[in-house]
Amino acid sequence: MGSYVPSTKAEREEMLSKVGVADVKGLYAAVPSEMMVDSLDIPAGMSELEVASKVSGMAKKNKLFDAIFRGAGAYNHYIPSIVKQVTSKEEFITTYTPYQAEVSQGVLQNIFEYQTMICELTDMDVSNASVYDGASAAAEAVTMCVERKRSKMIVSGAVNPMYIQTIKTYCEGADREVVIAPVKDGVTDMEALAALIDDATAGVLLQQPNYFGMIEDAAAAGEAAHAKKAKFVMAVDPIAITVLKSPRECGADIVVGEGQSLGIPLSFGGPYLGFMACKKELMRKLPGRIVGQTVDHDGRRAFVLTLQAREQHIRREKATSNICSNEALCAMMAAVYMTAMGTKGITDCANLCYSKAHYAAAQISAIPGYELVNNGEFFNEFVTRVPDADKALAALEEKGILGGYPVDGGILWCVTEMNSKDQIDELVSILKGVN
Repeated sequence: MGSYVPSTKAEREEMLSKVGVADVKGLYAAVPSEMMVDSLDIPAGMSELEVASKVSGMAKKNKLFDAIFRGAGAYNHYIPSIVKQVTSKEEFITTYTPYQAEVSQGVLQNIFEYQTMICELTDMDVSNASVYDGASAAAEAVTMCVERKRSKMIVSGAVNPMYIQTIKTYCEGADREVVIAPVKDGVTDMEALAALIDDATAGVLLQQPNYFGMIEDAAAAGEAAHAKKAKFVMAVDPIAITVLKSPRECGADIVVGEGQSLGIPLSFGGPYLGFMACKKELMRKLPGRIVGQTVDHDGRRAFVLTLQAREQHIRREKATSNICSNEALCAMMAAVYMTAMGTKGITDCANLCYSKAHYAAAQISAIPGYELVNNGEFFNEFVTRVPDADKALAALEEKGILGGYPVDGGILWCVTEMNSKDQIDELVSILKGVN
């Protein structure tokens, strides 16, 4: 078996030494200790049937909630039953890596349709074959902005913290500066943002709606970036942008986001997909793959890989990204969801999220001690102060309700079309009983 091990013990120790950790566990230092498992409690010598039963019992420890009022990057939306039906069809599950177009038509068509819909959704010219998640997409967009004399990135402090951490990780290794623009009243301080942009700035990144659910003045950020010849990146919620100004209207050069809302189950945190789209002039900087439509020698509709980033093949040391997967199954889920819902369906979903969130915000903020933290327009998330967050969330959990996400200053609540008026009223009733 030794010949099948890709590296020797000495080589692994040398690699660990180079990155400054004593052992493999040191690579996971950022993971909270309570989430680490040394080994599963499975006795040796058990049969496959016995192991399956044992693991199923462990899985029952996962708690499923009757109602969810938490977002912060992952959202509970309705998924039409046709999504699962279509994504399991054999004609779309062809060769995973579609280098040979003649045997990969199913996955190539899936990617082509997905890219087309992402372009329509974002009002951009070109989309790639999807990346790992929204945070990775944001970090890849930063790389797209960088030029020889411009490497500094201005990122709003109201962007999802996981996006900011990922961007910093990408930029640290490339010796690029990341500057966080201050937040004022729950939104980006536009005056401070504009003052930070200079001739060394490669791009400005803003989230719409932002991490706190607030609707930003994205057009102003775009104007400030372009005034200094920097690029403007928008990280967007794909449901929300159907009722807000399109990224192109706001001056975006690159649009990224998390596609989980587009028909992908929460699944305890993944897998998800990140979407990326941009203006045509940036097409060759877009990582990953771009699928195009053509005809074969008999004149029949066919699909091919039109453009592939350099890291997929040779000269990897020259690559500007390391996206080597197209998240094909998740992209297909998103494509089928968008097809099934249509423009009207997704817009109706957005309007329901907006109206239900505003009803919930009014009811929750009427409880003594639960006033809204930020004044301004929001989409389907909002922050309220709370007398005791732990106590409130524990009381909700007892009743089968997953409450909002604790943040500085209170709780970040999320309401989607999945939350009924009765659920909202029950949540409010429980919170009243906690005080």
